[in-house]
Amino acid sequence: MAGITGKYQLISSKNFDEYMQELGVGLLTRKMADAAKPVTTIEVNGDEWTIKTDMLFKSTTIKFKLGQEFEEDRADGTKCKSIITRDGEKLIHNQKSSEGGKDSSILREFHGDEMDMTLKAGNITCTRIYKKIE
Repeated sequence: MAGITGKYQLISSKNFDEYMQELGVGLLTRKMADAAKPVTTIEVNGDEWTIKTDMLFKSTTIKFKLGQEFEEDRADGTKCKSIITRDGEKLIHNQKSSEGGKDSSILREFHGDEMDMTLKAGNITCTRIYKKIE
């Protein structure tokens, strides 16, 4: 887990505005989120995982056990039933909207001191690259 846990700072992003638009996020929120440079902290305590994302205007935290469904309030405000699984140095996060909104998936791949995120909703794919800072 040492290769996955830690604190990561966003260093690049492609198609994030398009991804948020596909999820139905409003223009003002999209612009603020697209300009943000979030820090994501991943921790493991026993079999419970925590992923916390801090931005200037908003923070989100999810706690989960691998392979077990949990309820999540997605950053766009949509309530989801989510499952996160692990495949080696990858975390696969599937979000099913509980409110009739769009489903989404997030693939987090860890390479040395980097976390590559691939976010998908509908036909839109977004890539975000994070650098480990702690």
